[in-house]
Amino acid sequence: SRYYREVLPGEIVKISRHDVQTLDVVQTSEGDPSAFCIFEYVYFARPDSIFEGQMVYSVRRRCGQQLAIEAPVEADLVSTVPESATPAALGYAQKCGLPYVEVLCKNRYVGRTFIQPNMRLRQLGVAKKFGVLSDNFKGKRVVIIDDSIVRGNTISPIIKLLRESGAKEVHIRVASPPIRFPCYMGINIPTKEELIANRPEFYDLANYIGADSVVYLSVEGLVSSVQESIKERQKNNPTAQKPPGKIGHCTACLTGNYPVELEW
Repeated sequence: SRYYREVLPGEIVKISRHDVQTLDVVQTSEGDPSAFCIFEYVYFARPDSIFEGQMVYSVRRRCGQQLAIEAPVEADLVSTVPESATPAALGYAQKCGLPYVEVLCKNRYVGRTFIQPNMRLRQLGVAKKFGVLSDNFKGKRVVIIDDSIVRGNTISPIIKLLRESGAKEVHIRVASPPIRFPCYMGINIPTKEELIANRPEFYDLANYIGADSVVYLSVEGLVSSVQESIKERQKNNPTAQKPPGKIGHCTACLTGNYPVELEW
């Protein structure tokens, strides 16, 4: 297979053995910017996906670089919880001039943790899900890059595991902003009460999850990481798909600014 082009927002495409046809393009309201889900870039999409003319992997690496600018830390090495945050961790390490080192390896024989029926089983599942590469970090200060902390359940047992295996310090850096609001556009985000960013524990999050420090990427940092190469391309090619000023991303789960009026 080869990359042909993206389906436009509102476009209805018919694919047959003979050809690819556009049946219709549903127009947005005049003057409204598009509102592509920014969380696709952060978490949901495969890293080799191409959205808005850019590869998701490259955006995640830029998020890591931006995070290094916003939240540097005195440390010996940078790592990640395998493997969705790896591009961001590589970007962070590159920008900080620290080595990227693997500290955990995934146990391929353990199932998905988030489908366990309760929190205790989820946490036990997390502990069994990873093996520890202790020779790589014993006695060292470790920065762990995560792509998002939603409930805070998954990261705690991992930090405990690293400390018990000899990590001197464990600093958490999150390559996306805190999720605070529900999504009404189809992404299954937990209820407002379940989100760690809305709970009292959030104000002492490092202590709550057992880390030496925790810092999230800012909303502005995420938006600039996502839009940087789109703007660059527009500048170099004014006739590109999106006219200048029409870039738009939905940040509702982070900011509460929904792209459409919600009617109930």
